[in-house]
This record gives sequence, C-alpha cells and structure tokens, in this order.
Amino acid sequence: MERPAWAPRSIDISVPSVSRIYDYYLGGSHNFEVDREAARKAMEFMPGLPKIMQANRAFMRRAVAFAAEEGIDQFLDIGSGIPTFGNVHEVAQAARPDARVVYVDHDPVAVAHSQAVLADNERADVVAADLRKPQEILSSPQVERLIDPNRPVALLLVAILHFVEDADDPYSAVAELREALAPGSLLILTHASYEGIPLPPKRAEGAVDVYKDIRNPLIMRSRDEIARFFEGYDMVEPGLVPMPHWRPQTAPEDEDPYAFSGFAGVGRTA
Repeated sequence: MERPAWAPRSIDISVPSVSRIYDYYLGGSHNFEVDREAARKAMEFMPGLPKIMQANRAFMRRAVAFAAEEGIDQFLDIGSGIPTFGNVHEVAQAARPDARVVYVDHDPVAVAHSQAVLADNERADVVAADLRKPQEILSSPQVERLIDPNRPVALLLVAILHFVEDADDPYSAVAELREALAPGSLLILTHASYEGIPLPPKRAEGAVDVYKDIRNPLIMRSRDEIARFFEGYDMVEPGLVPMPHWRPQTAPEDEDPYAFSGFAGVGRTA
C-alpha cells in the first residue's frame, strides 16, 4: 500500500483507526482502504452508521453555537478527530471572532491534519494527548497559552467516551476535567448506546464486534450510565436526549431513524 503524502511516517497504515473510520462515514478523504473495509463491515450490521455520525456532528455544531451565545469563548475539544467542514473553531469563531479553541487527539493523522488546518489561526491549536490522562492535557503548552482556567470553558467530549473502557475509569477522567473548569463552564457530550437504535440489539452487536476486532472496543452504555458523566453539572434543557431532540433547528420527525441512536446533552458547572 502506497503511503499518501498526508500520512505521518509514524503511523501503521495497515491498521484501522477509529478517527479515519469516522472520517469515512462523514464522506472525508483522509482514510485508507483498511479503514473503509472496517467501516463497510460495521455497516453490514448497522447500515445507518453514517447517519448517526452526521447527527452527532450536527448536534456538536448546535451545542457550540449555544455555548457562544451563552458568552463562552474558550473551547476544549477532546477526541476531536480529523478536521471536517463545520469544525468547532469554525462555528465558534464565526459567532465570536475572539474565541479560542484547543483540539486534543491521540491519532497522529488527526493531529497532523489539525496542525495543517490551524497553521494560520493564532486562536486555535492542537494537542497530541489522551483523554485518559487529563493532567497531560491541562498542563500542555497549547492549553496554557489559549485557555484561561479562571474563566468558563466549553469542554467537548463528543463521540469519545464510548471508546474508553470501564477498566480505564472514564468517570474519574471526566470528574478530573470538571474540577479544573471555572464555574459556568459547559460539558458538551455524546455517547453511543443500544437505546434508540432501530435494530434488534443482537444485530447491532455485530457492528460493535467489528470495533472489538480492530482493537478499539465500542462501549455501549445505557442512558443512566451516560448520565453519570454529568455528575457535578446542572443539565441544560432539554437534558440528556437523542441527538435530534437537543434544541433542533429542523423538525426531528424528518430525521433518519438512525439519527436517534445514542444520547447527547449539555451540562453547566455551578
């Protein structure tokens, strides 16, 4: 397999990546055949996966716009993935030109592309780090340069926590990040769940098994388990709901049934 110019030399292009699979679902071009093959296998069981990802991105953009309307001009997006149209910095800086954004990802392709996209943007940067090590994120030069810890921040954990296994204690990582946030900060979160998927759970498990096979287990949590991530936050209306129901701009009943898979919510620190 020929290595494209945009692929960092450090990555193994024979191994699928969840960031590149996500890019493929969204119609992006920064993925390899190995990623497309894994995506197609998952879609054999759950053909609506691209619709889920599109709903996820649409929620993210609405939530970022809401945060900007609430006066927040600092954004920390952990598990940001490969840049696509309508990224956090584009939405935030369109609403508030002074907004500052730090992206965080541990995928070298996502980091490399973020660096390229943000090269001329002094108010946005990217950190190569892992959600499971919050202090590495919080003490990074990029966060220290752009994020004022004494002012409210919008923390985005969008489609990332379902890739953190219980053994890695994602609840503690989220709590540690919350403790570092100033009062009035927001947590913007989405998470996969069997609840809402328009398929029998046994069939949906086939797609989950594909992620297990590529050594990136997809942890499907219940609504109650997802709600635990918001401990210490006051939920913003309408609460923890299927993605199309969170402050929709179009009629939710017009959405594809797969868009209602999983949950989205925004919480505010006291």
